[in-house]
Amino acid sequence: MSEWKTRITKISQEGPKQPKGDACLVLIYPPGPEMGKRWALSEREIILGRGSDCDIQIDRDSVSRRHARVFEQAGEWHVEDLGSTNGSYINDRPIRRAPLSDADFLKIGSAIFKFLSGTGVETSYYEEIYRMTIIDGLTGAHNKRYFLEFLEREIARCARHERPLSLLMFDIDHFKDINDTHGHLTGDYVLKEMARRLLGRVRKEELLARYGGEEFAAVLPETDHEGAMKFAEQIRSIVATKPFEYEGDVLSVSISVGVATTIGESTLDPGVFIREADENLYRAKNEGRNRVVG
Repeated sequence: MSEWKTRITKISQEGPKQPKGDACLVLIYPPGPEMGKRWALSEREIILGRGSDCDIQIDRDSVSRRHARVFEQAGEWHVEDLGSTNGSYINDRPIRRAPLSDADFLKIGSAIFKFLSGTGVETSYYEEIYRMTIIDGLTGAHNKRYFLEFLEREIARCARHERPLSLLMFDIDHFKDINDTHGHLTGDYVLKEMARRLLGRVRKEELLARYGGEEFAAVLPETDHEGAMKFAEQIRSIVATKPFEYEGDVLSVSISVGVATTIGESTLDPGVFIREADENLYRAKNEGRNRVVG
C-alpha cells in the first residue's frame, strides 16, 4: 500500500487570480514507487503533512501531522512551516516562511520535493525525470544504475587501450549508530555532506556514485594502483578531518575504503571487480575501520 496519498478537491472556477504559468512539486526522494510523482499546484494553498486530511500526505515519522503549507500570494508561491517538529527547508536552509523559486528543493522531514514553475515547467519536469534515472536524489552523487553502466564502459575501454582503471568501494563507519542515536534526518545529512565534500575532489572524467545505503563507489579511469591508494587516503582524510555538524549535534565521521585496480584485463567481469574492492573494504573494517586497504 502506498504511503503517499493525494486528497482530491474541487477546483473553483472563481476567486483570486492564479500565478502566471504552471507550478508543481515533484517528489525526488526517497526512492520508491512514488518517486517522480508530480503534484500540480492548482489550488492557492496546499497542506503537506502526515495527517489524512492533508492535500499531500507523507506517512513518515519525521513528518508532523500538519507540517507545512505551500501557498500563492501576489502571483508568487511561498512555503510556511506550520510549527513542525523537524522543520522545513529550502535548499537545505531552515525556514519559517519563505518564497519559492523555480528549481528550489523543498525538504519536509525526510521527503524532498523539487519546485518547478513557469512556462517551461513541462520541459523542466521531463528533464528532472531523466536526472532521477542517473542521480541519487539525496546526495547528488550518481546512482547505482548509472555506476554499473559507467563501470562496464570503462572496463571495456581500458581493455581496448591497455590502460589502468581503479575502483574504490567505501562506506561510513558505524552509520547505524548515527541513525539510532541521532535520528535518520541526521543520518541523511551525513550522507549528503559527505557526498558534497567528495564531489569537490572528483574530476570530470571520474565518477562518484551512491551504491546503496551508506556505501559509495568511485571509478578512476587512467589511475594505477598507487594513484588510487593516494586518492583513497585523500577522501578518507577529507571525511575524517572536519566534524559534521547538524542541528546542534557535532559528529566525528570516518569511512573505510577498499581499492581494486586492473590494467587492460579483457575478460574482467564488473561484478568480479566490485567484489574485489568490496573484499578489501571489509578487510579495512575488520582491521579497525577509518583506513584504506588495497
